[in-house]
Amino acid sequence: MHTTYKLIRLIIISAIVLNIANKSWAQTDQDAIMMSKNNFCSGLMYGHSSWNNYWEGTFKRDNQNLGTVSTSMISVMGNYGINRRLNIIFGLPWVQTKATAGTLHGMKGIQDLSMWVKWMPIEKNFKKGIISLYVLGGASLPTSNYVADFLPLSIGLHSKTISGRIILDYQLGSFFATGSATYNYRSNVTIDRTSYYTTTLILSNEVQMPDVMNENFRIGYRSSYLIAEAVVSNMTTLTGFDIRKNDMPFLSNKMEATTAGVNFKYTLKKISGLAITGGANYTVAGRNVGQATNLNIGAFYVMDFSPKKKDKK
Repeated sequence: MHTTYKLIRLIIISAIVLNIANKSWAQTDQDAIMMSKNNFCSGLMYGHSSWNNYWEGTFKRDNQNLGTVSTSMISVMGNYGINRRLNIIFGLPWVQTKATAGTLHGMKGIQDLSMWVKWMPIEKNFKKGIISLYVLGGASLPTSNYVADFLPLSIGLHSKTISGRIILDYQLGSFFATGSATYNYRSNVTIDRTSYYTTTLILSNEVQMPDVMNENFRIGYRSSYLIAEAVVSNMTTLTGFDIRKNDMPFLSNKMEATTAGVNFKYTLKKISGLAITGGANYTVAGRNVGQATNLNIGAFYVMDFSPKKKDKK
């Protein structure tokens, strides 16, 4: 059952860490905010996730051999405005995992570099408000040779990904609603064993990874200095199989998770360009995932690299 903890941990990592920039919230790949031309927003975000109950298939249980499983992460993130309709976003997290019981040791290291191109092709007035459409393309790849087949305590899946996302946002005064859908293609993963069991015995060291769909809906308040929102997100792998009773989990398990939470961003008035972000969410339903509580806080600063105009004499 130690490996059951592994999968759960991995699920949380794959669902949150690979897209954790989404939760940190400062002109990210999931919100409806764009950086201005030649502006660069960068900062650090700290995240912490923990759980002691998980779903084995659809059966909810705990495991005294695992105790509380936790992941801590520090992520460097940035967003550059090529113009007000086209942004480039990146994120690179350092991750550490641990369990409070059992014999499994946690792992730590640099995880996957992710990059997004964010484009706003449509922004129009609509019924006293503004409706905007965003189209994004992204990719991620491992930046270290971490072990993926140690699932609850692995820092990631070691799979290369290509993602496409559509975001639709409507703002009426200071209130807004945003919905998005994402398709994530994941490459196969090579593990350090010559066979493994899913629903049948596979005589190979290559694991076929299921692709993932993500849906996200958020509603809240957005002004020049304060953004506050409530968020509901869902993650579903398109194929996979359940963890067998009292058996170990695996990279290609069927994973589903629905989370609900809140986020905020506050831009300081006395220090131009500096913003504090934070948020929390909780896994309200799932399949082969841990029922995790996730917290994050970050600080971001916007720098303007526009050419300086010379004073005319």
